[in-house]
Formats: sequence, structure tokens, C-alpha cells
Amino acid sequence: MKAITPIQESDLEFDYGTFDAPAFAAQTLANWQTLASIIDHTLLHPEATRSQIEQLCDEAERYRFACAMVNPVWASTAVNALSGSGVPVGAVLGFPFGASLVSTLRHEAAALARLGVRELDMAIPIGLLKSGDHHALQHSIHAVAGVAHHHGTLLKVILETSLLKMEEKLRAAEIAIQAGADFLRTSTGFASGGATAADVALMRGVAGARCGVKAAGGIRTLAEVHALLDAGANRIGASASVAILRELGAE
Repeated sequence: MKAITPIQESDLEFDYGTFDAPAFAAQTLANWQTLASIIDHTLLHPEATRSQIEQLCDEAERYRFACAMVNPVWASTAVNALSGSGVPVGAVLGFPFGASLVSTLRHEAAALARLGVRELDMAIPIGLLKSGDHHALQHSIHAVAGVAHHHGTLLKVILETSLLKMEEKLRAAEIAIQAGADFLRTSTGFASGGATAADVALMRGVAGARCGVKAAGGIRTLAEVHALLDAGANRIGASASVAILRELGAE
């Protein structure tokens, strides 16, 4: 596993290339099928039932969403439901508070990957960030990234931007990228706020072309999706996915 490199102030100022957000947005919004291909169809409520998870998977297969995103307890159910469909299953880690032990995160990441989960969305330990313990934060993400990538699994790192100050957002984004994140994600959807175009633009500014940016949390309309794509998102997480596609002509 690649060694951790401490984050330097200069890392927040370097030009890491560009992502053509307007072009990506135009291509993605050309029809409902291309939009579906970048949406994580999501059900993370604690009261979700087996039948609701099965419905989520049915919709994920029908509309060909980027993945079906569930809590770990439903991972095997979702993997079985989508077996042979070509639609991957995603699951959350350390969710929603990001307060798990690193050993727990590593174990769960490996267990989910062995079940067939192909995408992992990890909530960061925000308290470490706010305490200035950047090395411990980077170690936590790096440890999970090593397990995820060993199993060929994507890692999305949730910053929970509504709880962070500007400098903390910048710092967390850079730490996550250097620790191995494949995507930066705005929010869990369970904090005081969700995805905003301003936060997506900030995250894309840090990421450049180095990794993806996933907007998630409170996204319910096509207009909101459009604004987030224009700001630099290239993945959307939503529970209102089907309703959003229907605005673009899906049946």
C-alpha cells in the first residue's frame, strides 16, 4: 500500500488540470438514459425494509442507474437482486457520523467487497479534521482506500460540507484525494444541509481532473441536478432518482 505523504500548504494551490463541466453537463442531460448512468439510486434510511430495497434494485436495473446504494445490512440482498444485471451495488461505510475505528472500516470494506459490493461511500471522521489531526484523517481514508482498491472497488469520500468551514472543505478535499479517493462526495444527507452548487464547485476546484465529484443530499429535481452538473459534479446521489428521470421523459 502506498505510503502517506503529508499535506503541504502548496498542495491547495497547485493546478491539477481542468474538468469541462459545461460539456459534461450537456452530454449527460441529452436524454434520461445518459443522466441515469451517472446517478447513484439511493436508499439509506434506517427504517428501509427488504421489499423497499428490492424495489430500489428493480428500478436500478430498469433505468440502468450508475449503482444501487444501500446500507451494509442490505448489501447481500442488493447484490443478489442485481446479479447478472450489470448494475453494481454500492454501500456506505462509517455512516453517517464517520466515527468508526479504522480497523472496523477496513474489516467492513473487505467484507462488503467480498459480498460483491463495487462502490463504497465513506463518511470521514469530521472531529479529527476539526481537531487539526490531519495525519490521522489521512490515515483513516488511506487505510480504507487500500482495501477498496485491492478488491477493485471504488471509494467515494463524504466530506459533510454543511458542517465545515471553507478552509476545512479545502483541506479535507485535498487530504481525501491524496489518500486515494476516487470521488469526493458532498454530504450524507443526514446532517444540517445537503449538496450545493457552491460546494461542488469548490470541490471540483481542488480536484481538477484528479478524481470525481459526487453531489448528494437533498437532490430532488432536474433543475437541481442541472445546477450541480454545471458546477462540476460527475456523479449524483439521490433517492428521488426516478422522479428526476421522469422530468426528462423517462416512463
